[in-house]
Amino acid sequence: MKAIRRFTVRTVLPEPIRPLARLASNLRWSWHRPTRELFAGLNPRLWEESGQDPIGFLGMVSREEFQQLAADQSVVERVRAAEKDLDRYLEEPRWYQGLGPDAPASIAYFSPEFGITEVLPQYSGGLGILAGDHLKAASDLGVPLIGVGLLYQAGYFKQSLSRDAWQQETYPVLDPDGLPLTLLREPSPDGNGKALEISLPLPNGRRLLAHIWRADVGRVPLLLLDSNVPGNDDAARSITDRLYGGGGDHRLQQELLLGMGGVKALRAFQKLTGCAAPEVFHTNEGHAGFLGIERIQELMSGEQALTFDEALAAGRASTVFTTHTPVPAGIDRFEINQISHFFQAGLAPAVPVDRILELGRENYADGNPSVFNMAVMGLRLAQRANGVAKLHGEVSRGMFSALWPGFDHSEVPITSVTNGVHVPTWVDSRISKLARDQFGSEAEALGKWDLAYNVSDADVWALRRELRAALVEDVRRRLRAAWKKRGAADAELGWTDNVLDPDVLTIGFARRVPTYKRLTLMLREPARLKALLLHKDHPIQLVIAGKSHPADDAGKKMIQDLVRFSDDPEIRHRIAFLPNYDIAMARTLFPGCDVWLNNPLRPLEACGTSGMKAALNGSLNLSVLDGWWDEMYDGENGWAIPTANNDASPEERDDIEAAALYELLETQVAPRFYGGTVSEGAGAAGPSTTRSETVPTHWVSMIKHTLSHLGPKVSAERMLRDYVNILYRPAADAGRSATANSYAQARALASWSAKVRGAWPQVHVEHVDSVGVSEDPQIGDTLQVNAYVALNALTPDDVCVEVAYGRAEENDTLADITMMELQVKEDLGNGRHLFSGSLVIDRSGPFGYTVRVLPRHEALASKAELGLIVNA
Repeated sequence: MKAIRRFTVRTVLPEPIRPLARLASNLRWSWHRPTRELFAGLNPRLWEESGQDPIGFLGMVSREEFQQLAADQSVVERVRAAEKDLDRYLEEPRWYQGLGPDAPASIAYFSPEFGITEVLPQYSGGLGILAGDHLKAASDLGVPLIGVGLLYQAGYFKQSLSRDAWQQETYPVLDPDGLPLTLLREPSPDGNGKALEISLPLPNGRRLLAHIWRADVGRVPLLLLDSNVPGNDDAARSITDRLYGGGGDHRLQQELLLGMGGVKALRAFQKLTGCAAPEVFHTNEGHAGFLGIERIQELMSGEQALTFDEALAAGRASTVFTTHTPVPAGIDRFEINQISHFFQAGLAPAVPVDRILELGRENYADGNPSVFNMAVMGLRLAQRANGVAKLHGEVSRGMFSALWPGFDHSEVPITSVTNGVHVPTWVDSRISKLARDQFGSEAEALGKWDLAYNVSDADVWALRRELRAALVEDVRRRLRAAWKKRGAADAELGWTDNVLDPDVLTIGFARRVPTYKRLTLMLREPARLKALLLHKDHPIQLVIAGKSHPADDAGKKMIQDLVRFSDDPEIRHRIAFLPNYDIAMARTLFPGCDVWLNNPLRPLEACGTSGMKAALNGSLNLSVLDGWWDEMYDGENGWAIPTANNDASPEERDDIEAAALYELLETQVAPRFYGGTVSEGAGAAGPSTTRSETVPTHWVSMIKHTLSHLGPKVSAERMLRDYVNILYRPAADAGRSATANSYAQARALASWSAKVRGAWPQVHVEHVDSVGVSEDPQIGDTLQVNAYVALNALTPDDVCVEVAYGRAEENDTLADITMMELQVKEDLGNGRHLFSGSLVIDRSGPFGYTVRVLPRHEALASKAELGLIVNA
C-alpha cells in the first residue's frame, strides 16, 4: 500500500541534550569536524546509516536511547561544549569585522543553485558548489552575506545506468521538513504564525506565491523560495520542481521567482529579523538577473518615485554581476515576446516594459534583436562585473565586447576574481589529523601551507597511500551498487572485490559532462589507453564520474562510450565509472587520486575548481592550460597538456591533444610516480611488489610544493577577500553615493547620461597635430599633441580627451599602449575646444599615437561604462 500523504516528524530531545537540534540545523557541521565527530560518537552505526546527516540521524535514534544519552554526564558536557563553540563562532569578531565601519553592512548573494552538503541537494555542478563554498568562506571570515536561491522539490536528479550503459534519471521528491531548513513565519506568540509568503503576478490574472525556507550556513542565512504551496495552481506549484528542468516558460518563471521574488524575500526577511538591508547585490550568473528589475520597480514605486533612468542608475551602482560561462551557448536566452508577455502582467504601471526589454535585447553587432539575453541584462544592470579566472576574464571581455563598440577588448569593464574552494570542506580528515599531530592546531596549520615541507617524505607517502586505499574501498562499494542497479546479480559481481589497487597510480576525472569537457578524449586511442592501464611496471588506474544534462544526448553518448570501454573484463579492474557524482563521493575521490585530469577545449573552461580540491589534498594536476590552471601552473605542481593550434579542425585537435596526454602519462607521470627517472623505458620502477615500499622523492617534493604554493591561492577565503576588496566595498561606496540626499547623485547621473547620449553623435575629433618632433626623432624627445574637438552641446567637464601612444605594428595597430589625458587649452567657440598635452617618446622603433574622447562623470566606475567613445 502507498501513503496518501507523507510528512516528517521531528524528534523532541530531552532537555540536557536539546542543543543537538540546534547543532544539526546549522550547516556548519558540514565542514566542522568536531561537530560531525560528536554526532558520530553518539551512535556510529546509525550515523553511517543516516548518510552522516544530523537531522536524519536524530530521527533514527530511539526515545529510550535519547534518555540514556541525556543521563550520561560526559555526553551532556560534550553537547554543551559544542553549543558554546558554535556560539563563539557565530558571535566573535572575525576578519571582516576588522575592516571598519565603512565595510558593507549586508551583501545579498543570488544564485540558482547552492552546493553546501549532499544532505541539501540543491546543486548540479561547479556553479552550485562554488556558491556553497562562497557562503561557507563568507561565514568563516564574518562577511555579512545573505544567500538567496530556490528550493527545488526534487533537486537536480539522481543518476544511474541502464544495462547498456545509458544514463537514467530519477527525481526523488524531497520533504523540506526532513531537511536542515526552517520555514519563515509571521510573528506569533506560539511561534507557529502563518508562513511568510511572497507573491508575483503572472499573465492571465494568475499569481505565483512562494514560501521562504531558511538554511543557516554558519553565520550566513540562506533563503530558498518554494512555489509548492497550497495557494498556487498546479502549474505554479511545479515551478520549483527541479533544477534546470522544463522548457522556456518554466525556466523563465524560475528565474523571475529567483530574481524578483528573491528581492521580495529579502525585504520580508529584513522586516522579520531586523537585519541590515543589503548594500550590495551580487548576481551569480545571469539566472538571477531579474533582481535588478525588481529593484528598479521598488525605486519607481516607492516614496522617492524615481524615474526609470534614475532607478537604473541607483540600482546599478550597488550591483555586482559574475559571469561563469565562456561560451554564448551557456547563456539563457528567451524570445523578446516571451519576456514581454510576462512583464506586461507583472510590472507596476510606472515601469516602462519597453525599457526593460531593451536591457536584455541583443541590439548590437551580430546580436539577434528578437532575443532577450540574460547575461547581457546582467551586465547592463550591474556597474561592476567579473569573470572567474584571469583567462576567463579575457574571454569574457572578448565575448561581450559588442556591448562596448570602439573599445579595445582589454578595456571592456569586466575584471576577474579567480574562484577558490572552501578548505575545511574539501581537505580530508586524515590530512587534518596529520596537521594536528605534527603542528598542534589544525586551524593554524591549515593556514600555514609551508608547514608541508616539515613533514617527512615517508609520512607524506604513507598518507597518500592511506587516502588511495580509502578511495579503492569506496569505489568497490559504489561500483557493486551501480552494477546491481544495471540488473546484475550478486553471483556476477565477485570481480568488483578486486577493482583497483591501493598501490597503483590513480587518476581522477569527475565533472559535468558537456561535450567541451571531452570526457572521452582519453579513449581517442583505446589500445594505447589499455596499454597504460595494464603496463607491467607502472600501470595507471582511472576513477571517473559525472552527470550529463538530461537533454544532452551527446553527453550521454560520451558516458555510454566510456562505460562500455570500462566494462571490458580485461581492464575493468583498472577503470571505474561511478554514477551519481555528488559531494559525498567527491570527499573521498579528490583526496584518493594521485593525479587530477582535466582536458577541456581551451578556452571553454571558465575556472574548473575540481582540480583545486584535489590539490588541497596533495594531488597533482594534469590539465589543459585553461581556467584556473592557466594562471597557477608553475611546472612543479603538475603537468600541462599542450594545446593544438586554433586553426586545427576539431578532429585534428582531439587527435593532437590526446596524443600529448598519452605521451605525458607514458614518459613523465607514471615513471615519476613509481620512482623511476622520467622518459625511461619500461621496467624503471622494478617489480610491482616493491611499489609501496619505495618513496618517490621527486613525486613527494611535487606534493609538498603543491600544498605550500597552491593552498593559499585556491582557497575560498582568498576568493572572498578579493570579492570584498575588489567588488563589494567599491559597490557599497558607489551605492551610498548614489542614494545619499534623496538619490541626488543617481538623479544627476541619469540626467547627465541622457544629455551625453543625446549629444554624442555630434562629438568628433576635427583635427590632431603634433609639435616638437624633428625629422630624426630620438628617445627622450618631447611631443606636444594638439587635438581640436567639436563637443557641440557638451562641455569639457563632460568628457575626457586622451592621447594613446605606443609601438606601432605593421597595420598601424598600437601595442604596449600608454594613456595620457589632454587638458583643455582654449575655447574656440561654437562648441569647439583645443585640448593639448606633452608626452615623452620613451621607446625606439615604430611609434604611433591616436586621440580619443570619452564621457567623464564622478559616478562612473570605468571610462567604458556608457559604451560611448569617439576615436580620431
